[in-house]
Amino acid sequence: MYEAVHAHPDGDSTAARFAATAARQGYDGVVVRADDARPEYGELDGADCDVVDGVEIVADGPEQASGAVGNFRPDRTVVLVRGGTDRLNRFAVEQDRVDVLSRPFAGDVDGRGPSGHQTRSGDGDVNHVLAKAAKRNGVRIEFDLGPALRATGGHRVRHLDDLRKLKRILDHYDAPYVVSANARSHLELRAPRELAAVGEEIGLGAEWVREGLAEWKRIAARNRERLSESFIAPGVERGRYEEDD
Repeated sequence: MYEAVHAHPDGDSTAARFAATAARQGYDGVVVRADDARPEYGELDGADCDVVDGVEIVADGPEQASGAVGNFRPDRTVVLVRGGTDRLNRFAVEQDRVDVLSRPFAGDVDGRGPSGHQTRSGDGDVNHVLAKAAKRNGVRIEFDLGPALRATGGHRVRHLDDLRKLKRILDHYDAPYVVSANARSHLELRAPRELAAVGEEIGLGAEWVREGLAEWKRIAARNRERLSESFIAPGVERGRYEEDD
C-alpha cells in the first residue's frame, strides 16, 4: 500500500523522512505531491520505500489548472488537481490527463484553523454527473481522512458526512478512488492498519480503505510504463521484432 504526502517544500518534512517513516509503518511507497518544486530524490538512494514523483496542482480555476496539467503531465508520474469548487471538480474529472481529483469538498478541509495551510473556500461537491465522468476518464477521487484524524467539532462532522455521501455515490457508479491522510509532516503519517480502523469506525469499511491506499501504487505502475520510452499507447509498445525469413 502507498500513501500520498506533502513533502518539503510543500510540507514540513523531507521526502527522505517521509519515506523512512512510511517504511517503518508498513507502507511499500509514498507519492510525493509537491506544489512548487520537485523534491531532492538523490538522497533517497537505498531507501526501503518506493518514492513516486507527483504534483498536486493548486489553481484558481480550470484555465490555470489546464495549463499546469499540460506542463507537468509529460514528466511527473502522478498528477493531482486540487478541487474545492464545482468548476475545478468538474474540470479534473473530465480530463484523462489527470490521475486524481484531490480534496473535492469546500472550506477548511483539514481543521487546522485560520492559520493553517490547508484551508480553501468554495462550493465543491461530487454528484452523479461527476462520478460518471471520473469513471469514464479514469480519474480517481480522493477520500481525505485528514479531518477524521485532526479536525474537531463541526468541521469534522461535516467532513465525515461528506465522505459517507461520496462513498455511496462512487459505489453506485463504480467510480475509482484513492485514500489518504494528507500528511504534511512525517508525524502525521498513520499506518495502513490505523487508517483501516478509522475507515471501519466512520462507516467506510476497513477493506475499502485498504483498496484506496493500494490504488496509488496501481496509478504509479501504470504511469511509469507510459512514461517509459517503449510506451506508445495502451497495449502498444516500441520494440525490436524479428522478421520472418
